[in-house]
Amino acid sequence: MTAPTRPRTRALRPLLAAFARFVVCGGGVGLASSAAVVLLSARMPMAVANALVTVVSTVVATELHRRISFRSERGGWGVHLRSGATVAVSYAFTTGALLCLFAVQPAPSPLLAQSVYLSASALAGVGRFVLLRVVVFGNRTRRGRGRAPHDDALGKSSVAMAV
Repeated sequence: MTAPTRPRTRALRPLLAAFARFVVCGGGVGLASSAAVVLLSARMPMAVANALVTVVSTVVATELHRRISFRSERGGWGVHLRSGATVAVSYAFTTGALLCLFAVQPAPSPLLAQSVYLSASALAGVGRFVLLRVVVFGNRTRRGRGRAPHDDALGKSSVAMAV
């Protein structure tokens, strides 16, 4: 008989903590964004307000994720562009889910439509977390020499977990 594997549990803790920080930061920006769109739409067309808030909130969320969620040293416009690409992919995924729903059922109930949207958003969020953590930020050390010691938990196993 072998004892439970404690290193695996310890290895997951940083990943789960980063995910919790990701949810809090992203959720906070999302709530602030929804309020900003409502306020701005009183002064300009809704589409313009939404586009403006989307760009600003993506920049703010990327910085929060860099500093708080992933504690990464990476920065610059390249990070913002890659992060923006993950937002675009998430948007395409959630829009595709809703288009599929309306193709299958032309007049779904609001509850069903909201359920599909929230489920797609949750899946897109998990995918975005993985892409940001692995591809965008990669959590390199200051000198850029490989992964930081505490990030060993994110190897191939966590990417496989997310898929």
